[in-house]
Amino acid sequence: MNRQCRIWLPKLLSSSDDSTTHNSLLFGWFVSHHSSSCLDVVVAFITDETSLSGSSLQEVLNETNEKMPLSLRNKAAFTLLGRYDTCLGANGNALKNVTDEDLYSKVESNDGLLEDLRKDSVSSYWIHMVNDSSSEHGIRMHHIHWNGDIVSQCDVHVIVYETPVFGSHHFSLSFWNASPQIKAPLKKPNWVGDLHKRQPLIEMETVILSMNCAASAELTYKKLSTYLETSSRKFSVSYLMSTCVWWLLATLISSLSSLYYSLIKLFNVLSSFSIFSWVRIASRRLLKNTWINFRIRSCQILYWPIFLQENDTRSISCVEDAEKAARHRHSTWSAMAVDLVLGNMIGLALMSNTGDVCSWLFHFTKEFTNDILRSGCVWLMGVPAGFKLNTELAGVLGMVSLNVIQIWSTLWIFIASFIFYLIKAIAVMGITFGATVSAAFVIDVITFATLHITALHWAITLVYSHQIQALAALWRLFRGRKMNPLRQRLDSYGYTVKQHVVGSLLFTPLLLLLPTTSVFYIFFTITSTTINSICMFIEFAISIIHATPYAEIMIWLVRRRRFPSGVWFEIENYRKNIHNSSSDPLMVSNLRSNFLSIGQILLPHYTTMFSGISASSLTTSARGVLSGNRMPSKLGLDLPPPRPWMHLPLRQYWILCHGSIISSSEKGSNHDLSHRSGQTS
Repeated sequence: MNRQCRIWLPKLLSSSDDSTTHNSLLFGWFVSHHSSSCLDVVVAFITDETSLSGSSLQEVLNETNEKMPLSLRNKAAFTLLGRYDTCLGANGNALKNVTDEDLYSKVESNDGLLEDLRKDSVSSYWIHMVNDSSSEHGIRMHHIHWNGDIVSQCDVHVIVYETPVFGSHHFSLSFWNASPQIKAPLKKPNWVGDLHKRQPLIEMETVILSMNCAASAELTYKKLSTYLETSSRKFSVSYLMSTCVWWLLATLISSLSSLYYSLIKLFNVLSSFSIFSWVRIASRRLLKNTWINFRIRSCQILYWPIFLQENDTRSISCVEDAEKAARHRHSTWSAMAVDLVLGNMIGLALMSNTGDVCSWLFHFTKEFTNDILRSGCVWLMGVPAGFKLNTELAGVLGMVSLNVIQIWSTLWIFIASFIFYLIKAIAVMGITFGATVSAAFVIDVITFATLHITALHWAITLVYSHQIQALAALWRLFRGRKMNPLRQRLDSYGYTVKQHVVGSLLFTPLLLLLPTTSVFYIFFTITSTTINSICMFIEFAISIIHATPYAEIMIWLVRRRRFPSGVWFEIENYRKNIHNSSSDPLMVSNLRSNFLSIGQILLPHYTTMFSGISASSLTTSARGVLSGNRMPSKLGLDLPPPRPWMHLPLRQYWILCHGSIISSSEKGSNHDLSHRSGQTS
């Protein structure tokens, strides 16, 4: 069987000139397969062979390999791959017609250091590549040591890739936010099991992981081997200005966060006193939504410096993991920043137009009470839409509704003087804690202001549901059926004559009174559902603000390459005649990436938000309305989970915020440093 070798080559190495590739060493990973005829060679970088002594090679390789992810170390070890030479003639020009035997004798006659390094290498492979201008792409493999055999003729596929760098791009085989399938079929076909038993031809996951770690491996190796002088920040005016700007920014943000922290801590201390305990209990019951969103915002303010300082060991070496960790760190502060910006916009608009908002609320409340509630009840007491209702029952239900509406309107006359301060409070909450807290407070205010409608709807629902249940039970009596609650089914049952007579006497008036009860139930159900829909819409807006990944959207708009989704190969050179004496590669390809669209980025977040809502729950709610059950007043959307309270002194919290911003700037500088190192190598 003909052996197959895939060489994953960095783009900088494939496009380098002859002077930079003369007598150089290749470092990277050998990814072997279950089939002994296939091998993947992932080249991370190239160095000069004169810069490293054979005695320190194994120590440098071990220390560099320790910095790699554990999943990569379990499948492939970072090692010395081989050497990379330039074929030069006596006059300095590239040789065009050099046989494999001549070239092999030429390279083996060089320093004996390469042979010692190859023997010291823990890998059973060794590759020798040359940069030959006679080749169409300029790169070809001379020979490879393959488990003790020297192989010079095999199917070679050179794949050129651009080295992944944090903040620039990386490679990925799947979606970042792809969730596994929850449900699986009960029985799978036999061919599915056989397909899973087969080993993949290419260990793509290991190859992609090694390419994502190439830049970190190069930077770590050069620091350990002291091949290149360790890059350091040079004292300059630009560096001094950058440091001053970061220090001022850290001081400003830390002071604002400390101010928020002091306000939250003061509020928490005051609410712990027994004098204010009843106020706290009452406010939690009346302002339930406000408390939930206030706790979420408080936790975000408390924990954002900790989120910013979170650093995973694997994220240092793997670019894909570094991108995920950075996205997780940025999600908290970006959501808080957008929420505060929206809250300030709404709050400032309310502060500048408080009088107009108050007059509009008074007008709307008056029109809603008089033109909808009172007029609707009076209309239902007559002949609504031509239906002949029971006058006595309609009069009782209408008078009770009008009295409740009048009592609540009288109470709101005394509360109306506080509307101005209520709007000011909503504006201040939006400016201070963001739009979600003020919007949640608006939901609680609407719920409290429409408490009389909720009470009337609950009362008429109770009457209507019991009437429906009684009619259903009497109808089963006439059919000779009885409900079995244990088996949830209808069983046959023999009723007596007296039971049938009593049932007939009860069934007739209940059936004749049903239209009167139904019209009142429909009226208050529509009114209550409209109010609940407004509250649900505000709740939906709050969940959208919390769930939207603002940091990912901003990064996607600036650099879409940081969101890869699968890879594909762009064939650049292909030779069909594999029996040709030339050792040019059989195929040369460029590794390309697909990228996520904005919808694919947002969909997983919104799917998680709507995880508590299903079509069956909506169908159940719709059926419940017909049988007299109340509609839910909340959607039950997913919100960020609250975290435990944190108790820190104010000074220590300021130092924590300041240090997190400074450390974040240093991490960004280190990533930029690795980026420049990868470009200049």
